[in-house]
Amino acid sequence: MGMIVNLITRPEHKIVGLSRYDRSIYPYISKKATVNIFSVKPLPIPQGIVKLFNLAGLDPLTATTNYPFYLKPKPREGIWHFTSQTLALILNFTRPSESIVTVHDIIPFITRHDKEISLFNRFEKFLDYLSMQGLKKAKRIITDSEYSKKTLIKYRDYPGERIDVIYLGIDHDKFKVIKNSRKKLEKYGIENECTSVLYVGSEMPRKNLQTLIKAFYKLKKKISNARLIKVGEHQAPEARERLKILITELGLQNDVVFTGYVSEEDLPLFYNAADLFVQPSLYEGFGLPILEAMACGTPVVSSNATSLPEVVWDAGIMVDPKDADGFVKAMYEVLTNDGLRENIIKKGLERAKMFTWKKTAEETLKVYEKMEEVE
Repeated sequence: MGMIVNLITRPEHKIVGLSRYDRSIYPYISKKATVNIFSVKPLPIPQGIVKLFNLAGLDPLTATTNYPFYLKPKPREGIWHFTSQTLALILNFTRPSESIVTVHDIIPFITRHDKEISLFNRFEKFLDYLSMQGLKKAKRIITDSEYSKKTLIKYRDYPGERIDVIYLGIDHDKFKVIKNSRKKLEKYGIENECTSVLYVGSEMPRKNLQTLIKAFYKLKKKISNARLIKVGEHQAPEARERLKILITELGLQNDVVFTGYVSEEDLPLFYNAADLFVQPSLYEGFGLPILEAMACGTPVVSSNATSLPEVVWDAGIMVDPKDADGFVKAMYEVLTNDGLRENIIKKGLERAKMFTWKKTAEETLKVYEKMEEVE
């Protein structure tokens, strides 16, 4: 237990998406090293200044929690492992001797000039730029995918030999095949007889839900009892509003269900209850919901963009993210062709077995050992 590791994390009130990362690798890492957890806090900004920011439509407390300027208290020794790329902003002001940053993606930086994709205001873009500058000061970087590694080399000129690709895992004790899942979800008002198409995530423009809604509208003409279930908080009010306008224009108000945040206990039930899971994203650093769906025995239709082919491999159907008709065709085939469906489910279950948090943690420990060898 001679190795000391300090996990630098963001505070999370709800377990969503990649917030599972640090708490999932911790139990395994703590068996081989002394692990300390340091959770960042927002800047102590006077309330009067906060109100001025709010009047300008800015939220400085949330922004400086996501992109913190300082860490207090600071670790005294050991490896500093920043568990998200946004936390790298601290490296502009504090320089630990041994630092690692896990970069889930740098999509906000890549898309910062794309008005259709980026919802960041100037203040948030500035903070994201500072975090990207901080990344250059890290001794090593861990990424979730080969795609993210390539973007770091291309857009930040970070040396490839100091980047380790370590795929994420899933909790197979939670995400598994569960019987009678639909009955357990009656409290959400989802019809038991419907053909359920599931999406899990936010409505950020890069998630490409406008294309999914248009494809679902055409699917409804072929499968009249189809329902689209959208699980997760919106995270972007303006994107949610645009989506609802499109849903109203297409007359789908009664066919698209927004559940909001779903607990860790209920989320596997949604995957199990779904007839199909769809991931239409334009940009992803990994694609954790795809693996969760596969582990629950749910067939997957995904876009073929960015990192997603690394996750899906041959265990799902992939479509160009801008091809709405392609999504219609793929969804219809999976929902109506029993042979194809069973084949995809079988491959998905096998594919999901390859991804565990234990494996993620073990490969992360090897990166820590590399750091110690250099000393």
